[in-house]
Amino acid sequence: MKFAILGKPFAEDAAPAIQALLDDLAARQAEVRIVESFRTYLDNTLRLPANTTSFRRGDSLRGTNFVLSIGGDGTLLDTVTYVGALQIPILGIHTGRLGFLATVTPEGIGQAIDALYKGHFVFDDRSLIRVDTDPDVFGGLNFGLNEFSILKGDSASMIAVHTYIDGEYLNSYWADGLVVATPTGSTGYSLSCGGPVLVPQTNNFIIAPVCPHNLNVRPLVVSNQSVLSFEIEGRSSNYMLSLDSRSISVDANVQMAVRRESFCARLVKLNHVNFLSTLRSKLNWGLDRRNPSSVLG
Repeated sequence: MKFAILGKPFAEDAAPAIQALLDDLAARQAEVRIVESFRTYLDNTLRLPANTTSFRRGDSLRGTNFVLSIGGDGTLLDTVTYVGALQIPILGIHTGRLGFLATVTPEGIGQAIDALYKGHFVFDDRSLIRVDTDPDVFGGLNFGLNEFSILKGDSASMIAVHTYIDGEYLNSYWADGLVVATPTGSTGYSLSCGGPVLVPQTNNFIIAPVCPHNLNVRPLVVSNQSVLSFEIEGRSSNYMLSLDSRSISVDANVQMAVRRESFCARLVKLNHVNFLSTLRSKLNWGLDRRNPSSVLG
């Protein structure tokens, strides 16, 4: 079995579980590759198996059976950009904060690895959002799992985002910005803008204004078979484009179009984990301080 590992520095109390993971993979004679920056961190923190190798962004992961993402949801979003169109299954190990996507706790790592070897899992394919710009501003990494955002570049004044669906004019959003989210991203930035929660397999985008000037302008759900395009107007000549955690300042002449990417992010879902239970747990649904016996399920 071949594994690739990406991750971010973790709290000291997670170190024994990560060491146990590396020891378990070594005992199973797995072939392990670790992204170079994370391997440097692990070299100073844990004991690495002798046959461990490293890789960098741009190196092909073809032939890898599973990719392990160790960190929070941001780490998993970054992991998706390393995998790209190869659609290698990704298992998220949660050593971060919220953890909608990285659902395996440090205590459950051993059980999760055993499930991979026994085949006790299913694939959870998540749609991606693709952003085409002229000129290219994302250096070829023009896809994301959560959302694409257009934001004002300073604190001086709002911007107007003129929005079109399949070439037809939708609206001009006078706001601090606009978020276009996937179903996976519906529990992220879009949620804080008042957007709805979508179940992952919904074939839609959410268009959500950020701090709109007109309060009657509400988030809108549209088909992800549509192509969205935008024109920006404002006092400033620059604004921000953000694709998941990657942001860049651009000028107002950049042309952009958003559509569904042709490939998916393939997440590993263990048999005891599902989106609805994660939703109840992370958003504290069903938790009632007036009733100590209430449970989240």
